[in-house]
Amino acid sequence: MNENRFSLDSRIDYGVILPVFVLCIVGLIAQYAALSLGGNQNIVYEMLKQALWLSIGVFAIVVLMQFTTKAWWKITPLLYVLCLGLMILPLQFYDPNVVAMTGAKNWISFAGMSFQPSEILKIAYILFLAYVTTRHNQEHQHEIKSDFMLIGKLGLGTIPVIILLKLQNDFGTLLVFLAIFCGIILVSGISWKILLPGIISMLVLIAGILSLVATDIGREFLFKFGVKEYQLSRLDSWLNPFHDTTGVSYQQAQSLTAIGSGGLTGKGFNVSQVDVPVRESDMIFTVIAENFGFIGSALVIFMYLLLIYRLIRVSLDTNNVFSTYISTGIIMMILFHVFENIGASIGLLPLTGIPLPFISQGGSSLLGNMIGIGIMLSMRFNNEAVYQK
Repeated sequence: MNENRFSLDSRIDYGVILPVFVLCIVGLIAQYAALSLGGNQNIVYEMLKQALWLSIGVFAIVVLMQFTTKAWWKITPLLYVLCLGLMILPLQFYDPNVVAMTGAKNWISFAGMSFQPSEILKIAYILFLAYVTTRHNQEHQHEIKSDFMLIGKLGLGTIPVIILLKLQNDFGTLLVFLAIFCGIILVSGISWKILLPGIISMLVLIAGILSLVATDIGREFLFKFGVKEYQLSRLDSWLNPFHDTTGVSYQQAQSLTAIGSGGLTGKGFNVSQVDVPVRESDMIFTVIAENFGFIGSALVIFMYLLLIYRLIRVSLDTNNVFSTYISTGIIMMILFHVFENIGASIGLLPLTGIPLPFISQGGSSLLGNMIGIGIMLSMRFNNEAVYQK
């Protein structure tokens, strides 16, 4: 009995579970403070709803830990197609409140319930890119021609995602998928003779877009390529957060003010004098910084760094390349969310409406991240099982 219990414990990576648990607790505390400060009359309901999603996420982790790599391999193509199908639903059954606030049709609203399919598609997309990369590398040697062929295959798998996100007008989520794509490309074995020019071209493109934003002619050019006015306003607010503090840069300016006012130790739990829009979701980091200061914010960032480190350890310990590609995608997904959300809150990056993993309000995001953690834990769980046999 004791030997079996020890064997099971040795297969569970508590180094991953601990930071996730701490971040989820921080999330519940921060959300309560954010909802209280916003004068929300349904705090109990909102907290119970988030707790329910958290329970579903924990259940998903327990179930997904049992999946072997062979099982993920078999279900990946079907899962990818099904999730692409789900992405069509928001175009018809979208949440009108979300469209009014953000202009994006990325939430399903049906019978009083809301859900964001793209959060689940992220996982299916990661599995699919890992599947395609593994099969390609099994069949081809790494040469310039075959490397371009691999990029083409991954690109074909990404085009439907781009089209659907474009139809939903969800640019922020598209950035997450591109980060996942780049992460898997980097570890896929593709030659640096291809990667280096690609990286340089991307940096030149970003610099070119920023230069276009600075001129009226450049803005007109960007409008012709489908760039929206609110997207340019976010860039303006990022470049100069206090240029229109009562208008388009209000959220960015209030975010910086709230974070700065927290000082070293914060104002105390549930104490705030700065109004920050959507602080319970996209701007949740401002609540942590204002209530708990630099020390509290640094501890949260440390928890994320610890989690990423432990996930990298799991990736290095996997016994097959398919698992390595999957873990790379999941790490990139979580890392990009953290970097973009906190970076936007402190003015390092433009606002994109990306939630903070395990902390921001929202069941879809929480469930998607929990599924990712469940898949990572399944790698260690089943690696140990194979080793013992």
